[in-house]
Amino acid sequence: MNLGSLILLIGTIAILLTLISSLISRQKRNWLLQFLQHFCGTLFVISGFVKAVDPLGTAYKMEQYFGEFATTFADTWMSWISPLFPFLSAHSTGFAISMIALEIALGIMLILGVWKKLTAWAFFLLVLFFTILTGFTYLTGYVPSGTGFFAFDAWGPYTTSNMRVTDCGCFGDFIKLEPKVSFFKDLVLLIPAIFFLFASRSLCTLLPEPQGKRLTIGLTALILIFCFWNTFWDLPMIDFRPFKENVNLRAEKIAEEDAQANVEITAWLLKHKTTGEVKTVSNEEYMSNLADYKGIWEVVDQIKSEPSIPITKISDFEVTDQEGNDVTYDILDAEGYQFMIVSYHLLEESSSITTETKQDTIWAIDTIIQASDTQFVKRIEQIDQKTIQSEDIHWNEAFQNAFLDQINSLLGEAAESDINGFLITSFVSEEKLADFRTDCKFDHTVYMADDILLKTIIRSNPGIVLMKDGVILKKWHYRHLPSFQEIKDRWMK
Repeated sequence: MNLGSLILLIGTIAILLTLISSLISRQKRNWLLQFLQHFCGTLFVISGFVKAVDPLGTAYKMEQYFGEFATTFADTWMSWISPLFPFLSAHSTGFAISMIALEIALGIMLILGVWKKLTAWAFFLLVLFFTILTGFTYLTGYVPSGTGFFAFDAWGPYTTSNMRVTDCGCFGDFIKLEPKVSFFKDLVLLIPAIFFLFASRSLCTLLPEPQGKRLTIGLTALILIFCFWNTFWDLPMIDFRPFKENVNLRAEKIAEEDAQANVEITAWLLKHKTTGEVKTVSNEEYMSNLADYKGIWEVVDQIKSEPSIPITKISDFEVTDQEGNDVTYDILDAEGYQFMIVSYHLLEESSSITTETKQDTIWAIDTIIQASDTQFVKRIEQIDQKTIQSEDIHWNEAFQNAFLDQINSLLGEAAESDINGFLITSFVSEEKLADFRTDCKFDHTVYMADDILLKTIIRSNPGIVLMKDGVILKKWHYRHLPSFQEIKDRWMK
């Protein structure tokens, strides 16, 4: 589904709700207000639901925003607000679930017409918040790398590579919107949001208010349970991401790499070094008069043709061993079954630095020569105090038990059946990895990959992926991992 068909669907639902409300309500009708009320309510319910299916996706997106906001405000007169964002980032999952539940609840409240004044103000503030997020995403395209967002005089031509956050996540992974589209969508939504503030008393009521309020509270409670289920208890009920079950990773990656290789430069975005004039010239024109452009015009961006197929995160599936050697196609080309354990972060509960002082003794050997004998005498030349620091890691209990109680035995039984198993995690220090191997008793191969890629593959830390010949057969949250025998009976036929 694309944005156009989604708007058509929402508009159709809004018209039906408007007709229903006009039939059952004795209020004076304002058709435009009723339609906008039901359109915005339906939009919020749908956009909230596709995020409620995968709240961690929204949480990861908010982490990106909070990280960028902390940097953006650090060197401004608003630097006092910067320390707030690391705190919010640390609680991004709770923030995301609260935001999703509020979005859906507001959609229901608009449709039913309950708590009218509260609904109007809450809707306006949430749309304003979304507008700030999408506006930041889009407008950073004008901010050159290394330039502060508020240094407006240094802004240049719009370049997608400048954007600090690549997309807003308005509809999760269900529909990916261009940042400009997302921003203007929210600007348009501000119009009915302001309208509702002045016409809150005229919002239509679909149900008697007591029933409407009870229904809103009940549905909001169910939404929260649904969000928690898809976050902490199991994998998302619907997988909108490219790493779905039954996807041939190998074939998809090769196809996307071929499509990217065949992309051509169609034009060049240039900026005059003296006047600051910006213009776009065709590739043919630029290459034919390259000598005229060099030295006078600065290349801002290349404008390229669209790939023949959509490019997804599968293109970024790149894995290395601990020495930095690329093992991506060793994994994708492997024949038969294999278990890929994914952990975007080796999850510790806490860590502390232990400092220990030891004596470092430097010895010297003296040679004593006598008439008929030579002796070597060892003596202390110097004693130094040496400080040794070591990190003491306390692993998250659920994370550690997932390996001790389930994953290790699964991979052990798989190895007895000549089925390979390995772990892919984000880049960590050798010391932390050694502690993990010891404390979690993990003695299988460990590979490295980008943490954002790993978060995209599976919404569980750790998560378990069964593959065969480069195809994803099945994915499990660690809380619902079957025994090896059950996996063998059901998925290895």
